Amino acid sequence: MRQGVLSPVQQRFRRVLGVFVVMLSFGFVGPVADIAEAAPAASPSTGQKSSQKRVTASKAKSRGYSAKAAKARRARLARARAAAKARQWREAATPRYKTNEAGELVPDVRAAAAIIYNPDTNEVLWESNSHDARSIASITKVMTAAVIFESNPDLTREVTIDRTDVVRANHTYLRSGERVTIDDLLHLTLVASDNAAARALARTSPLGAPGFIDRMNERALELGLEDTTYADPSGLLSANVSSAYDMARLITFASTDDRISSIMRKARYTVLTSRRVVTINNTNQLLVKGDVDVRGGKTGFISKAGYCLATMLRLPQSKQQFAVVVLGARSSAGRFMETRHLLNWLATRTQSLSLLGATPEPAAATPEE
Repeated sequence: MRQGVLSPVQQRFRRVLGVFVVMLSFGFVGPVADIAEAAPAASPSTGQKSSQKRVTASKAKSRGYSAKAAKARRARLARARAAAKARQWREAATPRYKTNEAGELVPDVRAAAAIIYNPDTNEVLWESNSHDARSIASITKVMTAAVIFESNPDLTREVTIDRTDVVRANHTYLRSGERVTIDDLLHLTLVASDNAAARALARTSPLGAPGFIDRMNERALELGLEDTTYADPSGLLSANVSSAYDMARLITFASTDDRISSIMRKARYTVLTSRRVVTINNTNQLLVKGDVDVRGGKTGFISKAGYCLATMLRLPQSKQQFAVVVLGARSSAGRFMETRHLLNWLATRTQSLSLLGATPEPAAATPEE
């Protein structure tokens, strides 16, 4: 080959090199090192790159569609929940009755068990499965308060909330390390149904937590509550079991102790911890509305127990008091509405008896709030 004459391969190389230099000068390609690393894989996989881009775009489109679908799904679920709640209220607001063996029209509740109990005569005026042993959830806390007051505690004494009080408490206003008085713990327990507060009361009692639970069971036997067993002071454990009949008698007992009943009757309360001021509302919706004369009461709920309510109610006409207990209602609305229906039936029945000259003996006068 003559000197100065380039072979076809050399000529092709110079043309490629020239194009590359021009592209490099205009910024159309990256650094040489990047081109060198990419070159071996780039040449045979151009189609693969295009495929990858399509997949990436498809994934992006898929992600956008999923977000939109998730939002629509959440909206549908919210509407379904609202509709279900509305149905529950409509269903619960409609009282049901049936005819008993004597031909009388009596309540037909949707709850698993219920009772209307006259504490003055120890008479069961109406019942449904009232001796069935069931989980009672936070109605347990009534006995917790009763055992606390047995030792006439210093209500101003402060206790420090421990981590064991709040861990897995499910429902609590308290935080580990806070200092709270016994009085405020009792209000948290009975007004707000605070589980950590009930635990703290038992733990810091002179009996200690295990001894406290033993005393709860001993007190139940002393009160003749034969269907009742306690496993913890808060009611979180499903092993806290009783019957509607026993809980009617327990709420009767608690309502005669003004130290307990005065707390249960409060619609709201302000707690002062060592760190914060917390306002709590009563879980008993009958108190919140204020159109029912509640002399004492406690709510309860865990999955095993369903929605529960034990109350001592006073009739507006006669001022006579009755214990009304509803256990295992299907919804929160159900326990309150069933209680109202039972109270309305009782008021009608009592008025009918009065017109017939069979007026029940009036209950002892109770001091007004």
